[in-house]
Amino acid sequence: MIPAFLAVICGLFLLIVSAGRFVEGSVCLAQRLGVPPLLVGMVVVGFGTSAPEIAVSALAALSGSPGIAVGNAYGSNIANIGLILGITALMAPLAFQSGIIRRELPALAVVTGFSFLLLMDHELSRGNAFALLAVFTALLAVAILQGLGQGAAVLDCPGGIKKNTDGPPLAKSLFLVFVSLLVLLASSRLLVWGAVQVAHSLGVGDLVIGLTVVAVGTSLPELASSIAAVRKGEPDIAIGNVIGSNLFNTLAVVGIAGAIRPMGIAPEVLWRDMPVMGFLTLVLFLFGAGFSKRPGRINRWEGAFLLACYAGYIAFLLAG
Repeated sequence: MIPAFLAVICGLFLLIVSAGRFVEGSVCLAQRLGVPPLLVGMVVVGFGTSAPEIAVSALAALSGSPGIAVGNAYGSNIANIGLILGITALMAPLAFQSGIIRRELPALAVVTGFSFLLLMDHELSRGNAFALLAVFTALLAVAILQGLGQGAAVLDCPGGIKKNTDGPPLAKSLFLVFVSLLVLLASSRLLVWGAVQVAHSLGVGDLVIGLTVVAVGTSLPELASSIAAVRKGEPDIAIGNVIGSNLFNTLAVVGIAGAIRPMGIAPEVLWRDMPVMGFLTLVLFLFGAGFSKRPGRINRWEGAFLLACYAGYIAFLLAG
């Protein structure tokens, strides 16, 4: 079992590093090719930061491990709210922008309910997967149109590069994207193999491994970026990061996995994991809408509550 543990550790490390390099190379490549900054931010970086979840769930689906494919997506959503927002709120109160309360949070709540209804028959069919991907495409199109009306700041390449004529040459950016993508896929394969072997050795189901080790591992980039945002005095970015990631995981990650290979959904997902995900989403909405004494923010006590909810959920998983 030691090789399997090493595979999980090495796979997670390489996954995080390669995902970061993939985002850097993609941003520079997009700017080199003259892609509008808004599309760089919403599409290139959005896909890049969710690349670990996509790669792991897609390869898990190809490997016939539906528990890891689905558990990774929903476990990441639960970790994003309970663990990541809990930790960052303990560092500093997290403010909600009014647009998040009006648009993104209701959209996340509706999408969560929609995905639950699709999976009530305990099956992720290709039809269900394409429905999730269609909703994701529609939301992305609406967000892009709204952003075009408001304008967007130019994202920097690594090293503060702002202009298409600055920074790494096109060939270097292409090479960085290609190599990082290869490492991303290889590390995902290593992580899925190691996680499955560990699960079998410990007598634990693939679903539990996907909801815990794999989900937290693929959420580490979001945790790092959220902590960095709080340290830079931009806590609202942490909330936007989590909401965007949860929308992406629920629609695109699960949709891509189901489109690759239809799979059965374990009953536990419907009576345990998705209700926890829905509950935390509702709590997040209540915090943002002014459920607390100071509306429009998550204070430290509320951050501790989110963290306690996540700890209780993990304890329940492991006890079962």
